[in-house]
Amino acid sequence: MSEIEKIAKQIIAKGRGILAADESTGTMTKRLSSVNVESTAENRLKFRETLFSSEGMKNYIGGVILYDETIKQKTSSGKTIPELIENSGSVPGIKVDTGAKKLAGSSEEKITEGLDRLRERLTEYYKLGARFTKWRAVYNISDKFPSELSIKSNAHALARYAALAQEAKMVPIVEPEVLMDGDHDINKCYEITSKVLKECYKELALHKINLKGTLLKPNMILSGDKSKNKSNSLEIAKITIKCIKENVPSEVPGIAFLSGGQTEVEATQNLNEINKINDTNFLMSFSYGRALQQSALKNWGKNINDTNNTQKIFNHRSKMNGLSTTAKWNIKLENHVSA
Repeated sequence: MSEIEKIAKQIIAKGRGILAADESTGTMTKRLSSVNVESTAENRLKFRETLFSSEGMKNYIGGVILYDETIKQKTSSGKTIPELIENSGSVPGIKVDTGAKKLAGSSEEKITEGLDRLRERLTEYYKLGARFTKWRAVYNISDKFPSELSIKSNAHALARYAALAQEAKMVPIVEPEVLMDGDHDINKCYEITSKVLKECYKELALHKINLKGTLLKPNMILSGDKSKNKSNSLEIAKITIKCIKENVPSEVPGIAFLSGGQTEVEATQNLNEINKINDTNFLMSFSYGRALQQSALKNWGKNINDTNNTQKIFNHRSKMNGLSTTAKWNIKLENHVSA
């Protein structure tokens, strides 16, 4: 087994998932502003260091996706951020795309950029300690979208990125996110996600990607946030597994779902339901940002020096999601009261 194949399995080994802490400075500024904390490099580091040094990291987090600013920062103890993450038994990773921009030829849709000088950036990130990478593509659902242009262009970019990541001895996380925004039903989401995944794996094959050394970070199959027809967790789990089975090659070791607008408990409950009925060989895990951090951030905003209670809240959420990867979560465990 190659090194990248081992790392891919290690990141989402049973009971573990990924903490997506790769918010850009702009996004992090919005998050900190929402809890009335000034967005300085020091404050951004302080919040992340609080999470990365928590007990929950050791037991439930197999990988952490970092942002360019964060991977270069040093902790209060003098260790680098990747060293802190490695010390908890987790793998440091890095977001390498530079964001979704207007797609020429279909200006209401997005294309993810960042291929320029990516080879050089990957070499630098590897030296800094990153062993896996992430690239996110986004697709809208509406009467007109996503267009063939959007599906094909983003799949091509994802494959080129994945090829460069593997060349640099890093695991590529492939993230094609079909957005929840809209009034579409769950069947429409299934149809579009299937199309998107088919095209992605067609391009990955063309670019000679070793699928055993990759992870997929897809959306769960959900109805739109404005849909009148909401599905329950069992329906979501059944159609999500169906979509994965039909469109993801069996060589892919695991699926790390994004939370994509779900609440913390919804994201946990839906993953738990998926694992209850998971009859595939895929490890089904999580790669959550807000769904792991939101409650911890709210508490931290009240007092940024209250490390203990902020970590308690993060530990609880990490544990809940860890349990959901082995279908051992239940709603009674959610009796944790925020500090």
